[in-house]
Amino acid sequence: MKFVAWATGALVVGMLAAANPAAAATIDLSGWKCSKYQSASKDDVNLILAWLDGYYREEDDPAVIDTEKLAANGKKLGEYCSAHADDNLITATDKVFSK
Repeated sequence: MKFVAWATGALVVGMLAAANPAAAATIDLSGWKCSKYQSASKDDVNLILAWLDGYYREEDDPAVIDTEKLAANGKKLGEYCSAHADDNLITATDKVFSK
């Protein structure tokens, strides 16, 4: 699971860095609130969602990116964060992405 998350994240980060090298940054989600997530750029939101998708998978899940599920989870997280702007993003994600 962690390798899939790492590989997915590395691929997305690589693509973003190649597209805009000046925008490369560290994103420490442990300190993010829902409000910060909602005000993030579209590129950052997509990167975060891809990383979260890998992070919340089981270790033996297939290495498949389900774009419809990813979009649905992104919508659910956005709706949750709209109603709970002061919640920690990881706490919100635990509630939305839980199996």
